[in-house]
Amino acid sequence: MPKSKRDKKISLTKTTKLGSKLKQSVMENLREAVNKYEHIFVFHTDNMRNGKLKDVRNEWKDSRFFFGKNKVMSYALGKSAQEEIQTNLHKLALKIEGQCGLLFTNRPVDKVIEWFDNYSEPEFPRAGIRAAYTVTLDEGPLPDTFIHSMEPSLRQLGLPTSLQRGVIQVLKSHTICKEGSIITPEQSRLLKLFGHKMAQFKIVLRYVWSKDGQFRPLLDE
Repeated sequence: MPKSKRDKKISLTKTTKLGSKLKQSVMENLREAVNKYEHIFVFHTDNMRNGKLKDVRNEWKDSRFFFGKNKVMSYALGKSAQEEIQTNLHKLALKIEGQCGLLFTNRPVDKVIEWFDNYSEPEFPRAGIRAAYTVTLDEGPLPDTFIHSMEPSLRQLGLPTSLQRGVIQVLKSHTICKEGSIITPEQSRLLKLFGHKMAQFKIVLRYVWSKDGQFRPLLDE
């Protein structure tokens, strides 16, 4: 009968430089989660927002999300067949790279995939992403929500404006951003002021491992 890997101890000698009590605690929590949950997903987030992530956590209170240093999480799970604490878990550990997190759950894999495929929340775009569509302001007065004291700030952000009888006027048609262009910090601020949520907060599942030893990618590599 093959020896169980469930209670296998992993030497921390390779992680001496990581060896604070906090990091060791994270590793122990991860190993406990491996024993508690049937499935582990590696995921990344598009347009990360802490508030939106908190909402997702509330929807998945029966599961557990982990974020941390990739090296710590990888060592906790075992990066080789000799170090892994469950069969084939090292295959998942080797995929912990870049900006990613781990989801531990007992929900059926197909239901997890379906939920996250259907989940996304609109968000205001931050600088550095591509504009989803073109936004152009027409010449003329801005809505009353733009109070007169905002006019200098709007000019600093690049809008051709002036204050006329207490009303902010756009002096000529102005394109805030063009579809496909990289959004600048100034454009990001303007898009938020004018209510354009062209980004999407989304959690993208990349890999899944299950306790029966199955491991598979969920996206084309």
